[in-house]
Amino acid sequence: MDRRKSLKSIVLGSVAGGLAIHGCRPSTEGTELVEAPKVTYPGRVPQELEHIAELRDEQFLNPHEQETLTILCDLILPPSEEYKGASDADVVGFIEFMAKDVETLQPDIRGGLMWLDHKSNTEHGTEFKKATERQQKGILDGIAYYDPKVPGNERPFEVNFFSLVRNLTMTGFYTSKIGMEEIGYKGNQPNVWDGVPDDVLEQHGVSYDEEWLAKCVDQSKRGVIAEWDENGNLIT
Repeated sequence: MDRRKSLKSIVLGSVAGGLAIHGCRPSTEGTELVEAPKVTYPGRVPQELEHIAELRDEQFLNPHEQETLTILCDLILPPSEEYKGASDADVVGFIEFMAKDVETLQPDIRGGLMWLDHKSNTEHGTEFKKATERQQKGILDGIAYYDPKVPGNERPFEVNFFSLVRNLTMTGFYTSKIGMEEIGYKGNQPNVWDGVPDDVLEQHGVSYDEEWLAKCVDQSKRGVIAEWDENGNLIT
């Protein structure tokens, strides 16, 4: 199994152990924050839409953290000639949203990004995002693997941080449109089903009552795809 296929098998499990501190929101004075792309949420109830709007108005990661996290996510899931990468699916935007929705993730994410800069400054004299790719990968090699026999709360913080970001990267990418297209996931799509195939019915000497079928299946609406407006109301 190659690396890309093995990454696809990773699912979002338990999050990394939390720190015994509370993260502080970064100061945004004098900086321009990157606005998340506008997304519609079909099928959501008003309460969900209100909560999403509140989260979108908040900002967790500052520009430096966004840049560092972008580099980290692309090292975890890099693009290639055949596949898209983490940035193509705005994985950082997904992680930003998740951190605002699940605030217990914030200390781990912010603390981990600070750790990367400290490690890079100590070993290479520059912050993580400005280090060479080889230097960046060298740092990650030391935290990318852990002993599964060691409980999460007993592992080094930086190891849990990388595990958390790796899981969020995989989840953000493979639940995006381009990620689902990559693995060929079709989801719940309308199709045409005529019941048990005729050859099977013949094998058992039975058949459908055409009058009964006509009452149970509205043939005029077969294959119609449901649509919602921007407020989550069903159109068709």
